[in-house]
Amino acid sequence: MTGVLDGSMALAWQFIRADAAEALLAERVLRELPSTAWVVPAIWYAELANVLLRGERAGLIQSSQTEFFLSRVLQAQIEMDPGSPRTQQARVRDLGRRHKLTAYYATYLELAMRRAAVLATFDRKLVDAARTAGVRVFGDAA
Repeated sequence: MTGVLDGSMALAWQFIRADAAEALLAERVLRELPSTAWVVPAIWYAELANVLLRGERAGLIQSSQTEFFLSRVLQAQIEMDPGSPRTQQARVRDLGRRHKLTAYYATYLELAMRRAAVLATFDRKLVDAARTAGVRVFGDAA
């Protein structure tokens, strides 16, 4: 199985989700890291760093926790999509318009569609768009 991992799912490994079902789903994705070919767009790394820095500034985590988390993420077998954002730009814009998504979320949807991958996210709009576009969402019944 190939999966597209968005920032909200990966960050749930550092910031516990209030919803118990979501916390369990994040744990399940974490357990499946070794057995699933996870792929992320290039923006994923900046997205993680941004949320972690905001967490530090809010006093939710220490810088040492950020560094530990990022080192563990870099050790995981998560592939960065080699496709150029430049070549995907028109399709990302089209998906954003069609599904009323930000370009960031449309990037994840485009990648999942292009790779015929399951999408792991907690973003409700992105989940709805994925289902509408025929993309399987991690946690849905097969």
